[in-house]
Amino acid sequence: MKKAALHNLGCKVNAYETEAMQEMLEKAGYEIVPFKEGADLYVINTCTVTNIADRKSRQMLHRARKMNPDAVVVAAGCYVQAKEKEIQVDDCIDIVLGNNKKQNLIEALEEYERTHNADCNVTENEKNAKNQENDRKAEIKMEEIGKTKEYENLHLTKPGDHTRAYIKVQDGCNQFCTYCIIPYARGRVRSRSMEDVLDEVRTLADNGYKEVVLTGIHLSSYGIDFDKEYHLLELIRAVHEIDGIERIRLGSLEPGIITEEFAEGIAKLPKMCPHFHLSLQSGCDATLKRMNRRYTSSEYAEKCELLRKYFPNPALTTDVIVGFPGETEEEFKESYDFVDSIDFYETHIFKYSRREGTKAAAMPDQVDEQIKAKRSAQLIELGEKKRAAYEQSFKGKEVEVLVEENLELNGKEVQTGHTKEYMKIALETNENLKNSIVKVQIGKDSQIIH
Repeated sequence: MKKAALHNLGCKVNAYETEAMQEMLEKAGYEIVPFKEGADLYVINTCTVTNIADRKSRQMLHRARKMNPDAVVVAAGCYVQAKEKEIQVDDCIDIVLGNNKKQNLIEALEEYERTHNADCNVTENEKNAKNQENDRKAEIKMEEIGKTKEYENLHLTKPGDHTRAYIKVQDGCNQFCTYCIIPYARGRVRSRSMEDVLDEVRTLADNGYKEVVLTGIHLSSYGIDFDKEYHLLELIRAVHEIDGIERIRLGSLEPGIITEEFAEGIAKLPKMCPHFHLSLQSGCDATLKRMNRRYTSSEYAEKCELLRKYFPNPALTTDVIVGFPGETEEEFKESYDFVDSIDFYETHIFKYSRREGTKAAAMPDQVDEQIKAKRSAQLIELGEKKRAAYEQSFKGKEVEVLVEENLELNGKEVQTGHTKEYMKIALETNENLKNSIVKVQIGKDSQIIH
C-alpha cells in the first residue's frame, strides 16, 4: 500500500478540498500518513491570498521534495493557478492541479505512473533527448479558470473534524476588490446544486455529524448563476430540514446579503447559529471606495443592527485591513472609531499585502510597513478588549455546547466544545460527552477559553 501525505494552506474552502482529495486517495488504496518523511506521495493544496501565502506554498512544496526525493509531489490550488509560469520551471513538482482540477487527482496520478513507467523502459540517450524537449518536469492540469462555468465535483463523507463538517457550496468571486487576487485564481461564481449539497449533508448526518458550516469563496453569491431563482436563504432552509443536523453555521458573508428578509428568515430557524462573520475591511468610506467594496460604513452598520434586531446578542466577527494604499492617519482613525462603535466579538486584523496583478498594487501612496504594524497593533488591542467584553456578557448564563474533544487545562483533564456563538468552552466532567450538545452555566460548571 502506497503512503500519501497531504498538507493544506489557506481557507476553509481549501480545507474542504484537501479532505475531499484525501478521501479520493483512501478509496484508491492509499494509506494516509502525517506530512513527514517516508511518504510515497505528497499533496499540497496551496494558497495565494497574500505574498506570505505564496512563500509558504513554495516552502511546503520544496520541503516535500526534500523529505523524499523519489516521491510524487502534487501541487494543487490557488498558488499554482495564479503562478502558472513560475510552477512550470519549479523542478520539485511532478503534477500540477489547478482549481477545478482537484477532482482529477487519481486520474492524474495514474497518468503520471504510466508515463513514468514508460520512461523507465527507454534508453538513457532517449531520456536525455526527451528532457531536452521539455523545459519542465511537471505534468500540468490547468484550465482558463476565468471562463469556466462548471462547479468542481468534490464530495465528503467523513471530514477530519468528527463533530463539525465544513460543506463547500460555492466557488469563485465576481467582486474584484482592488486588493484581491482570488477572482483571478478561483474564477467567476459557480454554485453547487442544492440537491448535491443536501445529499452530502444527509450522508454526514447519517455518519453522526451534528453541525455543518456552509462555506464558499464568496458564499453570499450562492445561486446567482442558476437559471432557477433560489439563493442562500433557500439552501439554508433546506439544510435545516435534514434530520440529525442540529446546528447550521455560515462562513464569511458580504454585508449586502443581510436584508430584512434574510435576517428574519434565518432567525426563524432554531438550528441557525447566531455567529456571523461580516467582511468589513475598513470603516472609512474613502478607503472602502478605493478597495471597490460595495457598501459604505453606515450601510454596514445597518446590517449589524438588523442581525441584532432578530438575534439576541449575536457574535459578530469581521476582517479589517490596515495600511491600504493611501490610508492616511485621519482615514485610519475613522476606521478605528467605526470598529470601536460596532462592538465585534472578534476582529481579524491584516496588514495590507501588495499583490502583483491587482489594481491596488499599482496605486500611489503605498503605506510604510512600520506604520502598518503600528496601526495593526492598535486594532488588535481594541479587538481584545471587545472580545473580553462580549464574553463577559455571558458570565452566569446558560449556553449550549457541542462537545468536541478532551484536553489538559491547568493540569486538569477537561472536555471542550463551542457554543452556538462559537465561544470555546471547557467543562470538567468524568462523563464522555463527545459529540453531545449539553447545557452549561458559564462560570459555574464551565469556563470560556481560547
